[in-house]
Amino acid sequence: MGGVEGERKPARERILDTAAELFYREGIRAVGIDTIIARSGVAKMSLYRNFASKDDLVCAYLERNMVQHAAWWDRVTARHPGNPRTQMKALFTALGHWIDHPKFQGCPFTSAAAELRDPANPARALALAHKRMVRDRLHAMAVSAGADDPDRLCGQLQLLMEGAYAAGRVLDLGPGNEAVASAAAALIDGACAEK
Repeated sequence: MGGVEGERKPARERILDTAAELFYREGIRAVGIDTIIARSGVAKMSLYRNFASKDDLVCAYLERNMVQHAAWWDRVTARHPGNPRTQMKALFTALGHWIDHPKFQGCPFTSAAAELRDPANPARALALAHKRMVRDRLHAMAVSAGADDPDRLCGQLQLLMEGAYAAGRVLDLGPGNEAVASAAAALIDGACAEK
């Protein structure tokens, strides 16, 4: 799992790493606490010392994904400072490459929201909050890029993103999933006409 050979990660990290891999690959509801305990090599007591419940573990998994997603977004957009139009296009090019990755299993937030239907579930609330954050960031970029209708553009781009997450697992969208990037570019160029 990384680190220097001979070094052992703290129990919390081992549990979270194991849960993250299993939740992403197999689904949150399909993975039981006993499987996570067995695969992480920790005692049941250790798991419950770090996470009061499976819901707490799922929330920690999603919170970590939120941090990782924000860092990915920032890395991609930082390559094009001051150019929100190119930044938006770059996000979809990078998304196409992620979808092409052999370990790609869709969006963990979309999957969580679909699996956890109870509106009172704190993990569902986190997944939906992440989707709102993505929409807010896309909207801010659309405004900065001079889109004639920023609400419409960010809605279209978010729908394209969600569709790419779903279709990327089952359709061949070309090398690097180029169809995702070209569809986004068409939407962005159409909405952000040169002034």
